[in-house]
Amino acid sequence: MGDQNNKNLILAMVLSMLVIMAWMVLFPPPEPVVDPNAPVTAEGQAALPPAAAPEAAPDPTAAEELPEAERLTIDTPSLAGSISLRGGRFDDLRLKTYRETLDPASPEVTLLSPVGTEDAFYALYGWAPGAGLTYDDVPGPNSEWKLAGGATLRPDAPVMLKWENGKGLVFTREISVDEKFMFTVTDSVQNAGTDPVNLQPYGLIRRHGLPGDLQKIFVVHEGVVGRADGIVTEMDYDDAVDLPVIEREQAAAEVVEAMTDGWIGFTDHYWMAVLVPEQGKPHTQVTKYAAASDIYQTEVRQPVMTVAPGASGAATSQFFAGAKEWETITEYQNQPGFLARLFGDKVDEARAPIPGFIESIDWGWFSFLTKPIFAVLHWLHGLIGNMGLAIIALTFVLKVIVLPLAYKSYVSMARMKELQPEMEALKERAGDDKQKLQREMMQLYKEKKVNPAAGCLPILIQIPIFFSLYKVIFVTIELRQAPFFGWIKDLSLPDSSSLYNFFGLLPWGAPAHGSITALIFIGVLPILLGITMWLQQKLNPAPTDPIQASIFAYMPWVFMFMLGGFASGLVVYWITNNIITFSQQYLIMWSHGKRPAIFDNIRAKKAVAVTAPAAKTPTTTAHTPKGKKK
Repeated sequence: MGDQNNKNLILAMVLSMLVIMAWMVLFPPPEPVVDPNAPVTAEGQAALPPAAAPEAAPDPTAAEELPEAERLTIDTPSLAGSISLRGGRFDDLRLKTYRETLDPASPEVTLLSPVGTEDAFYALYGWAPGAGLTYDDVPGPNSEWKLAGGATLRPDAPVMLKWENGKGLVFTREISVDEKFMFTVTDSVQNAGTDPVNLQPYGLIRRHGLPGDLQKIFVVHEGVVGRADGIVTEMDYDDAVDLPVIEREQAAAEVVEAMTDGWIGFTDHYWMAVLVPEQGKPHTQVTKYAAASDIYQTEVRQPVMTVAPGASGAATSQFFAGAKEWETITEYQNQPGFLARLFGDKVDEARAPIPGFIESIDWGWFSFLTKPIFAVLHWLHGLIGNMGLAIIALTFVLKVIVLPLAYKSYVSMARMKELQPEMEALKERAGDDKQKLQREMMQLYKEKKVNPAAGCLPILIQIPIFFSLYKVIFVTIELRQAPFFGWIKDLSLPDSSSLYNFFGLLPWGAPAHGSITALIFIGVLPILLGITMWLQQKLNPAPTDPIQASIFAYMPWVFMFMLGGFASGLVVYWITNNIITFSQQYLIMWSHGKRPAIFDNIRAKKAVAVTAPAAKTPTTTAHTPKGKKK
């Protein structure tokens, strides 16, 4: 390969390394600054939907001072926990199929927690009073509901709650749940009085302070996530703190009104709690932050309804609380039973689709790549049953897709090697005239139909694919705690082996992930990565320029340490990609009569070191006496 091709290849590698380094620099968001001057209610927190009433809503944080309320048990294949009959709050929820660590005996992941516990996080539904009513006339955060049907909430056993205001209004709430993570809540009101009443149904999710396990890295969005009439929005916690103050909301808030489809809630790295109003009907979305009590809040308000005497009104919405599983969320988004029909499973015909729900997963800047890449990876995992092998199979699929470009690139590299003698002749003729040399080189490339930049195409193609797969592995829950083989128990984490304890042979533990020691004492996979990159490099001779040759020689080992702290799944992909690329390039160049001299290239450094002094020795001319032949 010629010098120009080497320069292009080195430039591509340096650029990719710089981009990867920038990607590795994870910027923690600034801690939210509590504004002591932010207006709040008399109880010290943001009010509930005001409707037409001037009074502030009751403060659910006051429940800390109340005796423990009766609870309704939740028991499904995916969820365990309870609903507090005080306010009908969803404030105790655990995910049965997910544990905090790889230890099977570790606790189940807790998603929702009641007021008074660390990281309180809960959802509740209620009614805001209209003209002529007060918050005492409608069920609110601290209203004591009574069981009217069912004692345990199961997928095949909905429950009914009841509350009366003693003034002719009877409120009922039916709660059902499916086998995954979706609750359906239907609030009804019966007016047995003599006057019509105006009420506004609402649902809200509250988070007290920042979550304790906040990742604080830009690669994954954590905070408010929602969709309003086809537009997906993401708001970090610090952005919620900086919202403008809206007097009628009595808090820093953002109000988005008059939409007919959408959803809003909070998303974590792998978990999510989202309110989903009835699609196709108008509603309002609100995001709030109450500085005095450090409460983040999202709300869905449905239209104010007028209930005549003897009549009734009802509002239905859904509440998603669970893991951001691609297949589950895709099923909720599409027509009922979309995936179930594909796999012959039971179909829930009663459930309506939720437009754009898959966007609740943070697909990143390269969503046009991350979505199809993950879809193929998910399919391969279902086919193979091992996520590590699925990543390897995915690498083969991606290499087949880019094979036409790679083929042209490797053919161009082989033809560049054929032009090497002519290139050397051009250098001899041009001497120190750089412009002349450049013109004649371009002319030669044109005549021989060779693209000198084609050699860097395979690496440039890999950059968006690499970042997309990085996003997929880091963000999607399907990679969380996914094992490969042997010591690799979690493909979403860095290689757990380490030179520090000689890969587990010495009687002490490996350094903690993220520490300086862990970055130095890398594991087996990063070492294999460095070796495969080095072998791939040796398919071509080292550049004649000593500076270029040095950069080229150190590149594999720099990448080896750079990627040592990346997820194991990503390193598995890169190793597989290197092996396939090596094989492709070797076979293509061999088929064009330019079989790579790998062992000669490996020995080239030593040979150059031996011959270099001789090459620099000035040539001397022997003096021969006149009349004699030497």
